[in-house]
Amino acid sequence: MSPAVEYRSRHDARTRTHQRLLRADARLSHARLAVFGGGLLLGWLAWQGAISPWWLAPAVVLFGWLVARHDAIARQRDAAARAIAFYDRALARVEDRWIGTGESGDRFRDDDHLYAADLDLFGKGSLFELLSIARTRAGEETLASWLKAPASPHVVRARQSAVEELASRLDLREAIALAGADVRAAVDTGALTAWAGKQPVLASRGVRVLAVLLSASAAGAAAWWGATGNAAPFAAAAAADILFSLPLRRRVQQVLHASEQPARDLDVLAHLLTRIESERFSSSRLVDLSLALCDRTGPPAVSTPAAGRAPAASATIRRLHRLSDMHAWQHNQFFAPLAAALLWGTHLAFAIEAWRRAHGARVSAWLATVGEFEALSSLATYRYEHPNDVFPDLVEGAAAFDGVALGHPLIPAARMVRNDVHLGRDTQLIVISGSNMSGKSTLLRTVGINAVLAQMGAPVRASRLRLTPLAVGATLRIQDSLQEGRSRFFAEITRVRRLADASLGLAPLLFLLDELFHGTNSHDRLVGATGVLRSLLDRGAIGLVTTHDLALTRIAADVGPRAVNAHFEDTFEEGEIRFDYRMRPGPVTRSNALALMRAVGLSIE
Repeated sequence: MSPAVEYRSRHDARTRTHQRLLRADARLSHARLAVFGGGLLLGWLAWQGAISPWWLAPAVVLFGWLVARHDAIARQRDAAARAIAFYDRALARVEDRWIGTGESGDRFRDDDHLYAADLDLFGKGSLFELLSIARTRAGEETLASWLKAPASPHVVRARQSAVEELASRLDLREAIALAGADVRAAVDTGALTAWAGKQPVLASRGVRVLAVLLSASAAGAAAWWGATGNAAPFAAAAAADILFSLPLRRRVQQVLHASEQPARDLDVLAHLLTRIESERFSSSRLVDLSLALCDRTGPPAVSTPAAGRAPAASATIRRLHRLSDMHAWQHNQFFAPLAAALLWGTHLAFAIEAWRRAHGARVSAWLATVGEFEALSSLATYRYEHPNDVFPDLVEGAAAFDGVALGHPLIPAARMVRNDVHLGRDTQLIVISGSNMSGKSTLLRTVGINAVLAQMGAPVRASRLRLTPLAVGATLRIQDSLQEGRSRFFAEITRVRRLADASLGLAPLLFLLDELFHGTNSHDRLVGATGVLRSLLDRGAIGLVTTHDLALTRIAADVGPRAVNAHFEDTFEEGEIRFDYRMRPGPVTRSNALALMRAVGLSIE
């Protein structure tokens, strides 16, 4: 079944479920209103002495059941609505109408990054928007970091295996996305990690032991009172408890109140963790991530499923949630006196502090694990929706990028044109010439974005891609700056200098230089471009450079056999310029600039 058919089927099923739940919601609302009204009537009759007050009991029980049932239906209704939205966006992606339907990732934009802005990684219509189904900030941050920095080959291979395993598990990916929506809406991750990392307020083991002894004494005195009627021991024990608790009261209250929101936030997170823990995985990275949710130190002895191991992260979180619930008991007017006598709040505060000391450092790790699951789920969704895209082969050796039938993933399939690009030991540089709008810059972006996908563990838009680890750098979207007093040319040469520095790194550089040095005269441009490119090639870099200046096609001859010329063509028919966007060998022999000027009505003699 194709992704589109599967998505449509699930969308329709969730829509029917949502409509059914809406009807149930309406019925329960009416029933609650009717029972409440009936309860008021019974209460009035009991007040008048017409009936026994016990007639109110069934109404109260029924109303309580209706409230609980209504809440459950409301949660299911909201989950169904989120599922509909999930599949709405999924259908938009497979139908190439996804732009503006997802998170753009604008907060990750960095104009100083060596390729992020040039390759449209973030922003509306970006690769991030196409890929991301993450619903937590941790998931989005993980995916963004993968886009901005290549992973090592063994990490890439581990991610590829995980992505392949998750690609067919649509139920799991839906569950992670929907549970992640709850986390995003309800969890303040910044405040949560800050609370988890704070220094303990109550840290004395001796004080805690003394509190236990005092509570035990109070309990024994209460039992003695009940057995003998002698209240003096209990009064003495209660007085001792009060004297003990007064110096600690401020810190105890601080601990108890500070933990209320984190306990609620973590309880929401636990629902997502429970789903991950319950899954069985075979790929090494997914097994490691599920094991990371188990409360143990050191590497696991064997790769076993997460289910059944204890204590898992979700169980650990629920212990904290129970402590928070037990704190709420103190607000009960009947339990409050007993709680005071037994130092109930003090013991809970010590228990919460002990939980934070034992597990607080792991909160950020839990969030990071969820983030990586969401990032892998995003790549798996892309894999599922683009079954013809392939995983690249990462190899060792001299710099190489060998791509067959490369396409740009952000261009709709109906308009996308594929090209082959072969860079390596024999051909380190391709000088691409051609007219304006012929496809030169798009080819550079195609090469760059596929290199990024390859080195983050995702499938690539190609029939085959073989590459070595590469550092990517580009000059496709260089801007001047009025505020900083920088011209476009100065901004470009500054970026080129940074690329030259990057070419000295451990990974060879893949450079993508668009209209290199076009802000200066042809002579200086040719001399400067030739020198820079020769230096990059001498350092083992590979790449592409585009130009519409026919004089720069001489670069291929000037730098020797390591470079070749290629070009894009166009035809001018019936007053319109047409492009086929296919790269051909050799330099271009003509320009379309004058024809374009005439086509828009400029008078050109």
